[in-house]
Amino acid sequence: MPANLTPTYLKAEEEYRRATTLEEELQCLQKMLQEIPKHKGTDHLQADLKSKVSKVKKELAAERSGGKKIRGFRIPRQGAGTVVILGGPNAGKSQLVARLTNAAPEVAPYPFTTTTPAPAMMPYEDVAVQLVDTPPITADFLDTNLYGVIRAADLALLMVDLGSDDGIEQCQAVLTRLSQGKTRLAAKSYLDENDVGLSFTQTFLVPNKIDLPEAEERLNLLHELLPLDFPEYVISAEHGRNLETLRQTIYRSLDVIRVYSKLPSAKEPDRDRPFTLKRGSTLLEMAGQVHKDFLEHLKFARVWGTAVHAGTQVKSDYVLHDKDVVELHM
Repeated sequence: MPANLTPTYLKAEEEYRRATTLEEELQCLQKMLQEIPKHKGTDHLQADLKSKVSKVKKELAAERSGGKKIRGFRIPRQGAGTVVILGGPNAGKSQLVARLTNAAPEVAPYPFTTTTPAPAMMPYEDVAVQLVDTPPITADFLDTNLYGVIRAADLALLMVDLGSDDGIEQCQAVLTRLSQGKTRLAAKSYLDENDVGLSFTQTFLVPNKIDLPEAEERLNLLHELLPLDFPEYVISAEHGRNLETLRQTIYRSLDVIRVYSKLPSAKEPDRDRPFTLKRGSTLLEMAGQVHKDFLEHLKFARVWGTAVHAGTQVKSDYVLHDKDVVELHM
């Protein structure tokens, strides 16, 4: 029997996959348990959720009692979304981060230059996207801190070294190592309905160093030996080839909108710091980002945008659009 999961449940599920603290995980799991349709087709999933709630409560109690952190390395979310960059040794992860952001990670022609996950901000028009550089994954090594980082990311970039005959084998090693755990890569992000702990993160395949000799031949061989259903973006991080296309595609994949706030006393909105929300978000969700008091005391808002007449008065359930200007009233 199909589960027929509701949009509210699926939203809580997405928030659970991206949770960065035990408190957030518990809140999301409890919401999922509350919203899951109660019928025979969801009996197994309900039991799994109850087991997860119990486990997280115990871990949280252990942390609060002064014990060591149960969960590993976590990176606070910033910007319009989080993108984790994965690959084998010398795939060009740090070079890509350096070209797309204002950060200056160490870039060197030898493996394991990056030893811990490192965030940086990629500008896109008037917002920024968080990119996370990571240590290489090999057949013999995978930093366990990466599991939580990959799980919480909105998107993963799997880089392939086209400058080396070992690049395809290294890419296969990344996929194999991740397939042995419960944090995996896929064409879209989701949780397994039969196992809430099994998480899949949306992934782009990014073959790098296409400018080098024999790179085209290696790319053809990659398609032949390792056919993947991930969207593919071939680049040269060192020379900038196709990087602007990749930047735009990364942002669009996040499926977010920008909303500008305006004070009732101001003539113009604050366009320097837009709020970013998932497409389909409501006025109330945006108001909660501005200040928690708006969640309880919001009366109405005036909106300037493409879907309404200028200054239209709307209620909390109004669905926002990209580049709406919002004036909140309590």
